This record gives sequence, structure tokens and C-alpha cells, in this order.
Amino acid sequence: MNQTEKSIFRSIDWVIILLYVILVVWGWFSVCGASYDFSDPNIFGWESNSGKQLVWGGTSFILATFLMLIEKRFYEAGSYFIYVAVIILLLATIFIAPDTKGSHSWLPIGPVKLQPAEFAKFATALALGKFMSEYSFSLRNTRDFLTVVGLIVLPMALIIGQRETGSALVFFAFFLMLYREGMTGALLFTGFITVVYFVVGIRYGDVLMSYLPVSVGEFTVLLLAMMCTIGLVWVYCRDIAIVKIMAAVGFGTTAFMLLFSFFVIPFNFCPVMLVVNILFVIYMMFQAFYHKLFTYVLVSLFCVFSSGFYYICDTLFDHLKPHQRIRIEVLLGIEDDPRGAGYNVNQAKIAIGSGGFAGKGFLNGTQTKLKYVPEQHTDFIFCTVGEEEGFIGSVGVLITYLFFIWRLIFLSERQPDTLGRVYGYSVVSIFIFHLFINVGMVLGLTPVIGIPLPFFSYGGSNVWGFTILLFIFLRMDAERGLKQEKY
Repeated sequence: MNQTEKSIFRSIDWVIILLYVILVVWGWFSVCGASYDFSDPNIFGWESNSGKQLVWGGTSFILATFLMLIEKRFYEAGSYFIYVAVIILLLATIFIAPDTKGSHSWLPIGPVKLQPAEFAKFATALALGKFMSEYSFSLRNTRDFLTVVGLIVLPMALIIGQRETGSALVFFAFFLMLYREGMTGALLFTGFITVVYFVVGIRYGDVLMSYLPVSVGEFTVLLLAMMCTIGLVWVYCRDIAIVKIMAAVGFGTTAFMLLFSFFVIPFNFCPVMLVVNILFVIYMMFQAFYHKLFTYVLVSLFCVFSSGFYYICDTLFDHLKPHQRIRIEVLLGIEDDPRGAGYNVNQAKIAIGSGGFAGKGFLNGTQTKLKYVPEQHTDFIFCTVGEEEGFIGSVGVLITYLFFIWRLIFLSERQPDTLGRVYGYSVVSIFIFHLFINVGMVLGLTPVIGIPLPFFSYGGSNVWGFTILLFIFLRMDAERGLKQEKY
């Protein structure tokens, strides 16, 4: 072992590696518990899911060691090549992959299948890190920002072409990294409020206020649009006088219409609220020309989008696939389908609840052993943890993940260059997204969209993909320590 290798060995963050080993091993026991068959108790054979996962886990350790031997400069120099190669692979997968449960995302390679979408995450993170580390790069530059968005959206579009919407949605996690790198919070806020508009519009669009012919969904969305527009003017334009005028007109008109409709003549006053928002747009455009402040134009566009989004919610919803619509309707409580779209979630809740405080014990879960929970070894692996290990085990898994993510944030913050920091926060964002969505859909808090739990869900692409994503970053971080020693 030469001096450089010794320095890298000393600089490795062994805390993260310990947590990684714990998660992989814990994940194997969970897969074993979810797929164990008492009629065929061989858990180490290739014929069983646990046997295959043992191979994937073991080879992931070898893969991790190999990745730690590759110098950072090779990742940096080959980032675009890796990205292009993965894009070509994603494109080819659409046409050559066989149909697997309605999607064309799995490539058969001998006795195993690989999902290229899992490897597109680290390739995209590398390409973003390389591009954003260029000397002249700035997120405030429109061309640079659109290029970054293009790097993210391109693999998303190809994965959607494979009919893997869930895997494509993961790429939205990169916008969390962009926020850390200086992207305005208004874009994240717009994305969040769009989801709120959609949920409120779909869930309460046909619900009327008590004694009034007014849609609760329409009233709420238009009121939120009004409030958010005023708030953005306050935060970004810093003109309290204009904020007071808009608040007086907007809230005053809404309150008057509400009271008039309730006590005098019941009528649908939502069109009046829409007109008020249109007047806001006209007023802000005037302020933009008067003060020569482009921010007013951007807030005006937000107001137009917010005011009009409710009226296209139904159209957007109707364009979803039938199984996607019913999943959202079940999640929002519009439909009750315990034997159809809601079956997976209901059975997962039963399995987790039956585990109680301490769980039923390893291989003693009844719901999982009797195969009541579909996909219990993949997307719904967390219900096996809840049933066999109970509340204690479930909390233990979540705490381990949270400590793992916190440690990754710490490592990302100490990177000496943009490439390492951008890649590190990309890793953090992807893990956060997977953890939140997977556990959320098992508990019925998010739609069922097929997002695996890192290192726990069965599958070689899952374990290998996250291993590559993680250990490229650990090598980057280890070289940070090497640079410090040189100086």
C-alpha cells in the first residue's frame, strides 16, 4: 500500500460506511422475512429472493471497494461520457426491454435483470456536478439554469417513456440540491403550492360550502392564490404600501362577497375573486413599468398561473392513466377501494399495526408469510419491518436513515469544491426523496408510485445503484482529506 492509498484509507468516513453496512444487512434480513417460504426454507439458494439479495449485497461490498480505488479526477473527466452512455442506454431500453407488468424498464442479462433508471441517478449527479463547477457557471444565468434543467429532465423523459413514472419522479429531488446552490426558493414554493392547488382542487372541487352555491375547492385555491401573491410581493418586492393596497382590496372584497352571499343573496362569488386576481396582475404589471422592477412581472406570472391552475386540474387529472387516477382518489378519500387500488396500502397498514410495540419476531409475521401484502419484498418492504420488528424496529430504521442523511449533509458541506458539494447534495436529495415517498406510501400518506426503499427493497439494481451513488461521493470526500495533507 503506497502513501496515497494510506492517506485515502485514513480519510474515508467510516461512520457512513458503518451505517451503509448496517442498512444493507438489515435490508437482507427484511427481504428474507418478507419472502421466506416454510415449504422451501433454503434462504441462501439462488432460487430464493433472499439468496439473490445476499449475492447482490455481497457483490455491492466488492463494488464499493472498487469504486473507492478510482480517483476523483476520473469521475470528473468522464462525467459527461457516463451521462451520455446512460442516456443512450435509457433510450435503447424503451425499445429492447420486454414488457414487465406494463413497463419496459428492465434489461435481462443472463439470469438477472437490471434497471438502467437506477444508474441514471449517479450519472445525472456527476453531469450536474461537472457542469455547475465550471468557472463561469451561475444559476442566475438563464442559459445555465435551462441547461441544468435539461440535464435533469432528459433522463426523466426517457424513463417516463419506459412507463416508469415513479422512477422518473425521483429526479425532482435534484431541485433540492439546486436550492442549496442558490436557486431562488420561489421555484420550490411554486412547486409545493402547485401540489396543494391540485390536491385541494381535486378533493374539494365538487364540495359546496354550507348554505352557499360556492365550491370549497375553487374558493380555497383562489384565496390561496391571492394570499401567496400578496406574500411574494411583500418578500421579494419590499413595498409595504403596495402590499397594504392589495391586501385591503383582495381580502376586503372577499370578505364582503362572503358576508353578502351568506346573509343577503346566496350566489357563487368565485368569479369576483378571479377578477380581483386579474386586477392584481394588471396592477403589478403597471408597478413593474413604473419602478422598472422585473420582480413584479414574475409575481404577476405566478398570480396568473395560480388563478388559472384550478380550472385545468380536472383536465390534467383526466389525462392520467386509470390506475393512477384511482390511486390518487383513494389517497385523498374521494373513493374507497379496499379490494382494488387501496388494497396494498390497507394490507400494509394491517401488517404494520399487527406488529405492535416489539413486533412478532423474525420470520413470524402472519401478514407477510401468508402473502397478504403485494410487493412486500420490494416497494412495501417497510411493512415487513413493522410486522416483525414492531414500533421499535420501525423507529430504529427511520433513525438510522435520518442519521445516515445527516452525516451525508455534513460531508457535503465540508467539500472544498463545487463538484463535490453538488454531487454530495444530489446524493442527499435522492435519499431523502426515496425515504419520504416509500415510507409515506406504505403508511398511506403519499400515492403508490413504486419507489424502492434504499438498501432494503429487493433487487440488484436497487442495491448496486445506491452503492455506486454513495461510494463515488465517499471517494470524493476521501480525497478532500488527501488535499489537506498535501498542504
